[in-house]
Amino acid sequence: MSEWIRICPLEEIPRLGSRVVQTVKGDVAVFRNGSDEVFALRDQCPHKGGPLSQGIVFDRKVTCPLHGWTVQLDSGEAVAPDCGCTHRYRARVDKGEVYLNLS
Repeated sequence: MSEWIRICPLEEIPRLGSRVVQTVKGDVAVFRNGSDEVFALRDQCPHKGGPLSQGIVFDRKVTCPLHGWTVQLDSGEAVAPDCGCTHRYRARVDKGEVYLNLS
């Protein structure tokens, strides 16, 4: 079953920023890059669990504020030479509204 949850209007997520959504699966960071693409990751760096939502967003990546690891927004994978992964969720924009799928 595919269930999309409305989060907010796109403009409520700052460009090159994020918004944290509390879900039954834990905190999810919903990111918006400079091209207005949206991505959703567990708000936990694969290194030491730092809050990715507080990191610096650039291109299709975010840098963890704790130790500087870079994570791909579209996959949740750490960028080499670091290795690890955080869970990725599906996110989309429809008619200016952001939706999240936890399944």
